[in-house]
Amino acid sequence: MGTRRLAVALLAAVLLQALLPASDAEGLVRIALKKRPIDHNSRVASRLSGDDAAATRPLLRGSGASSLGSTDEGDIVGLKNYMNAQYFGEIGIGTPAQTFTVIFDTGSSNLWVPSAKCYFSIACYLHSRYKAGQSSTYKKNGTAAAIQYGTGSIAGYFSEDSVTVGDLVVKNQGFIEATKEPGVTFLVAKFDGILGLGFQEISVGKAVPVWYKMMEQGLVSDPVFSFWLNRHADDEEGGEIIFGGMDPKHYVGEHTYVPVTQKGYWQFDMGDVLVGGQSTGFCAKGCAAIADSGTSLLAGPTAIITEINQKIGAAGVVSQECKTIVSQYGQQILDLLLAETQPKKICAQVGLCTFDGTRGVSAGIRSVVDDEAENSNGLRTDPMCNVCEMAVVWMQNQLSQNKTQDLILDYVDQLCNRLPSPMGESAVDCGSLGSMPDIEFTIAGKKFALKPAEYVLKVGEGAAAQCISGFTAMDIPPPRGPLWILGDVFMGPYHTVFDYGKSRIGFAKAA
Repeated sequence: MGTRRLAVALLAAVLLQALLPASDAEGLVRIALKKRPIDHNSRVASRLSGDDAAATRPLLRGSGASSLGSTDEGDIVGLKNYMNAQYFGEIGIGTPAQTFTVIFDTGSSNLWVPSAKCYFSIACYLHSRYKAGQSSTYKKNGTAAAIQYGTGSIAGYFSEDSVTVGDLVVKNQGFIEATKEPGVTFLVAKFDGILGLGFQEISVGKAVPVWYKMMEQGLVSDPVFSFWLNRHADDEEGGEIIFGGMDPKHYVGEHTYVPVTQKGYWQFDMGDVLVGGQSTGFCAKGCAAIADSGTSLLAGPTAIITEINQKIGAAGVVSQECKTIVSQYGQQILDLLLAETQPKKICAQVGLCTFDGTRGVSAGIRSVVDDEAENSNGLRTDPMCNVCEMAVVWMQNQLSQNKTQDLILDYVDQLCNRLPSPMGESAVDCGSLGSMPDIEFTIAGKKFALKPAEYVLKVGEGAAAQCISGFTAMDIPPPRGPLWILGDVFMGPYHTVFDYGKSRIGFAKAA
């Protein structure tokens, strides 16, 4: 996944504004946030399609640095919620503080903002730009830096200055002054930059993240930060991120903790995914997952997302490759499964994949490979091979439910009509929420359910309402994958604690 931020389709719409500070009886300083009317014309402004991901990035918004406060219990930054898809926050850089709107992103680790020396990128002129000469605490670094995203990139150099987050002032913080922001992505983005909350292992230039500096300088009493994302889009308060602790009023019961398995992203092991109480089987033996505040939707392997699409009636695209495999190889695949052939070898045995699964051999279906895609490791992969492997998963799951062969082949053929859109978004019928199934994720042996109203994003009311599935497809090959990205669709219903001190992540039902 390299240096790009992990995730897909950026829902960059309207930047909500007007911040009102307020105090809390418990001593925690809070920021009450107000909203302005939704601009439906810019609901989907841009798409970030990464080298190994396809999820939706939200935006986080909080209060101006001068109006935030902190106590011994933690420093609190209010977040602004737009359509349950974007959460914005504000920080200050320099002395006096220059204010920037940023994404608080657990899926990346660097802090960057546009530079006043960004002369040739129009995007820079549409956002706040850092002026080193106006800060008395600026320190020159000058080391070149670049970050590549799916449909955009930034480049510039490192500088050092004080960074204000809430009422905390982090001294001598390294960050990137972006002098180039080519492409459309940042031209339409409503945020200025990104404040990464991931581990230093994925930081460009191995720069020390802001969160690390907070701990090193003793600005927080506990090495923990937590997210509460308000999913009631009509409320003025959009949510909170608390540095140094958590607020009991934002969750119910106890948190279920799971250890971080690989530092970089906040990654952990996840178990089976169930649709309407039925196991999908794909992650029965475990899958990797990350908790990512910088992703609006919930991304997972195409095989399972397709099954979810079919169950919730989400729009998809028809895959002729998939239908060809069912018609020409479906019965052969079933016979091999019934003969207890290892599932990973079946597609190679029918001639659609090589034994390492990295390339199909066409098997008479196609004689050209011009449309082969590249995976995240730069290897060329054949769509026929990928679709065959999905079909094996679907058939194996149906066999475990004792379905007849005819029903299995018919079911897989139906799934061929529901593959997720290449754009990453799937429309659903707003009137069908009552008949949609719960989707459950197994974490630390406990099932965390998402109800239809929680995994469907609704825009507008009445006849003009539009609904979008909160699930999007993303395939990452082993050994890194399969990988799930639990974005705001999951972190909204479940209050999330990032415990750096104990290297673990906690989830509890949000209040």
